[in-house]
Order: sequence, then C-alpha cells, then structure tokens
Amino acid sequence: MVIKIDDLTLVADLGFVGRDPRGAIAFKFPAREVTTKLLEIRVNVGRTGVLTPYAVLEPVEIGGVIVERATLHNFDYIAEKDIRPSDRVLVKRAGDVIPYVIGPVADLRTGAEKPYMPPGTCPACGQVVEHFAGEVAWYCVNAACPAQLVRNVEHFVSRGAMDIVGLGIKIVEQLIQAGLVKDVADLYTLQRADLLKLEGFADKKADNLLAAIAESKRQPLPRLLTALGVRGVGEVSARDLSAAFPSLDALASASEDQLQMVAGIGPNIAAAIVDWFSRERNQAVLAKLKAAGVWPSSSSVAGRPSSGPLSGLTFVVTGTLPTLSRDGVKEFIEAHGGKVTDSVSRNTSYLVLGEAPGSKFQKAQELGVKVIREDELRKMCAE
Repeated sequence: MVIKIDDLTLVADLGFVGRDPRGAIAFKFPAREVTTKLLEIRVNVGRTGVLTPYAVLEPVEIGGVIVERATLHNFDYIAEKDIRPSDRVLVKRAGDVIPYVIGPVADLRTGAEKPYMPPGTCPACGQVVEHFAGEVAWYCVNAACPAQLVRNVEHFVSRGAMDIVGLGIKIVEQLIQAGLVKDVADLYTLQRADLLKLEGFADKKADNLLAAIAESKRQPLPRLLTALGVRGVGEVSARDLSAAFPSLDALASASEDQLQMVAGIGPNIAAAIVDWFSRERNQAVLAKLKAAGVWPSSSSVAGRPSSGPLSGLTFVVTGTLPTLSRDGVKEFIEAHGGKVTDSVSRNTSYLVLGEAPGSKFQKAQELGVKVIREDELRKMCAE
C-alpha cells in the first residue's frame, strides 16, 4: 500500500534517510529495449589497469538518442549471457542514460558467431594481463602502459598522493603528447628548456612547476606508495604498509604471508602487491624514481603516534565538516593516535558526521556505531 503525503510540513518533519526524503516516492518508467547488431567487442583500459569490454553496435535509436556504443560490464557478464560478436542483441539505456547490452537474440544466430574469449594481453601495451581467482576484473599491471599513462600521472600528482601543485590533467596531457613523460618517474627529469617549448609556458610558469615537482621529493613513504597506484592500496592501507615496511625496498622484498600480517591486507591484495613489484617495467620506474631522489625511508615516514587520546579508536568521516577538510580531519585524528578508514563496520568506534552525509550515516545507525560531530571530536582530544 502506498500512502500519499501532500502535507509539506509533515514531509519536513519526517526528515531524510541518508539523502532520500521519507515523504517522497520516485517513480520510473520501464526503459525501452531495442535490437541491433553487435559489430565488435572492444576493450578499454582504465587508470588502475582494469580491462573493461564494450560493444560496438550498428547505430540504433533509443529514446531519441542514436546509440553506437554500449557497456558489456565485464568478461564474466559476456560469458554468462553468451554474447558473441555478430550477434543480434537487445540493448537498453539504464535510467535512460547509459546504454548496455542485455543479451543476445539467440534464435537469430546463423551459426557463424563464435564465443568471445577475453584478451590474454593488454590491447594498449601488449603485456600479459592478470586475472585473480574470485575476482571479476582482469588487469594490466604495467605501470608504463600508454592507455593508463595520463590517468596514472594524474593520480600520481594528485593532492592525496604526491601533491604536485599546478600539474593538472591538461598539462599532464601536454607533457605526454610532447613525449616528455613516458612514466611517472619522467616528471623528475623535466628540464626548464623542455617546458618552455610547450604552449602556454613562460619562465615563471615553468619555474613554479619545476619547484613543485622538486618539493614533492620530500613527501613521506605513504604518499609515494599511494601515488604508485598499486591495485588495492589506498591511503589507509598505504599508511599501514609503511608502518610495517619502512622503505620501498623492504616492501618490494616482502612475501605474501608477510604482507597478510598487516591489518586490512588480504590474500588478493597481498598477491597484487607482490605481482606489481615483480614486474620488470614497474621495477624500471622504481629505479628511475630512486635515481631521482624520490625514495623516502623510515626516517621520513610520517607514521601514526603510538599513543594519544584517540589511540585504539577507529573513525569514519562522512559529510562536510565546519572547519576541517577531509584530508585535515584524517591528519587531526591520526596526529592524536586514532585510525581513519573508508567504510563503516562493526569495528568502527565513531562516525564523524558533517553536513550532507552519505550512506555511511545510515550504515552507522544500522550497526549502532556512535555518531559524533567535529566539536565532540575536538573535545575528545582536549581532555
């Protein structure tokens, strides 16, 4: 039974669940389905090396839009639905936005259609791809893969990684197109004369960028480890790994069993770390970074204090806080001995709540996790 609420005062009193108003109901019309021919299955390579298949279609109109490309989700989806090149396929636009292939019209097959096999090598760089048991995704783990290069460099220089000010995606694309950067380590060999040849660069801009790149050499090990983009290693796990292995040399020589002794590192991530450091191309990038002086060790690691008012407590942050940025609140909590994670679980001690929270707030309520505001967090550290 659906009860219509048309009293706006009552609607306001009912409030929200996460971001969804309790006094409102969304109705969606069923998406329109059409058939067309699947001409070819191609593969995109993302920043993290994930290979994502997509369909090249005979152009077809769906809801006033001509569709020529559609997602195929992943290789397991293709196998499960038995989607084959040259099939007649059903297509619709999810939410009237994203086109995807529902499946083949098997009755219309001629017998010439052959089952699709996932590529054994990366379509961009030719390196052998990886597929881990129990996972859907297939990966190219070559750090110098050209399809990943722009996004890899963009991630490497981002605020949560090496934080190279002034090096946005447009300049990254310029550097790569000019052949000045073939992997992230090449950033540290850029010369002033090279930059001045690029459109939009004058003396001051070139000097500022080179200064920012030089300054990034002082970043601690957790940031460099985050910047390298090893699959499964984010900011939190990078800090935990850096505490256990105080140099990249130590981490590179660690076994899967040793890695799994670190909190939050399971067998799949441990296998991915070992595999990443074993790759010849990745080793070449690391050697170039080391030669450039980008090689922080335990002496430059900004580890968490072993004690403090928040010692032994785990925090999750959601929403916008009054005075602290997302990076700022992480640094504040860790400076007082606490730990910050990305997802709410039964092991979460507190959820720090800000304005416009996401689904983490609802999850915390379901699990009975204590919710505090920024001022309460500061009082805990002042006691």
